Amino acid sequence: MELPKEIIDRIQDEIIPSIDKKTLSDNLLHLVYEQHWFNLWVPKEYGGLGYGLEEGCKLLEELAYVDGGFGWTVTLCSGANMFAGFLDPDLATTLFQKPNVCWGGSGKPSGKAERVEDGYLITGYWQYATGAPHLTHFTLNAWVYENGSPAVDEKGEPIYQSFFVDRDDVLVHYDWDTFGLACTASHSFSVQQLFVPANRAFTIAPAARTHASKLFEIPFMPFAACTLAVNYIGMFRRFLDLLERQLMVKAQDPGRDGPQLKRILRALDQARLAIEERSARLYALMALVWKNDAVDASLVDEIDTVSRDCVALGKAAIVELFPYGGIAAAQWDNALNIVFRHFFTATQHNLLQR
Repeated sequence: MELPKEIIDRIQDEIIPSIDKKTLSDNLLHLVYEQHWFNLWVPKEYGGLGYGLEEGCKLLEELAYVDGGFGWTVTLCSGANMFAGFLDPDLATTLFQKPNVCWGGSGKPSGKAERVEDGYLITGYWQYATGAPHLTHFTLNAWVYENGSPAVDEKGEPIYQSFFVDRDDVLVHYDWDTFGLACTASHSFSVQQLFVPANRAFTIAPAARTHASKLFEIPFMPFAACTLAVNYIGMFRRFLDLLERQLMVKAQDPGRDGPQLKRILRALDQARLAIEERSARLYALMALVWKNDAVDASLVDEIDTVSRDCVALGKAAIVELFPYGGIAAAQWDNALNIVFRHFFTATQHNLLQR
């Protein structure tokens, strides 16, 4: 999916201001709201774009190519807005018709959700809520308690529940201070003895979907793997293109070591071919997921494997090739340095680590 040049320019003009501000600039947020990108996966009936998996991931890849921090923010926040398909339809319609609605939060279970009449009392602390400064609702997973004791399933294992809460009910801890993805503003948050109505609890599973879209029949983990993997692909493609451009400039130097340059360019081409092959396979798997009536375990396993391969390939190739960017690539505001920082900060997300 090719973005219009006007859109690309608007994003790139705001990269440095957003890094300096450590959150998306107002201009970038206006662009997102204008394009409805946070509602990428939200059904059209609720006011969203209602994209299919492959179509939406191609957009996310291109956004990540233009800027990894921007693409990551749109990916994580649109991924949280996707939970619309697991809510009561009337509630979802009310929530997602608002032009600036933006969800985000944490998937790691933490804290306590004590069952009470008509809802839950929740206390806890959660990390890494991407887009915290502009979220309208925070999502969280909390361990369920009944009468002061952990609730358990039929196997005796503790259970947790997903919830969403209003921004005004959350304390944001401004603790996101990373060398890359600074503009994602992925701060921690907490709540204390917050009453949450029962209709704000939801389950992210195909059997619990409340909307008929094919998207909500896809298990969440392969969906998350696909949407994150295309960010790494987009950032890696950007890195390779920027490095090649820088090497072409260096090639004009009469004293440049020709054989070494050819060796570096050959390694760059091999890396590009390798990521193109894996990317093509990942999108083919997305097409299969969309086409098949059921998502079988072998398909889920291959999506996981290919997604992790994309990250591992990018990580190894960037480590090998980055030193050839020279001192220019070590400058904080250099585009090559920015994508390097974005990529390696993103690799700390545990979903696709090896």
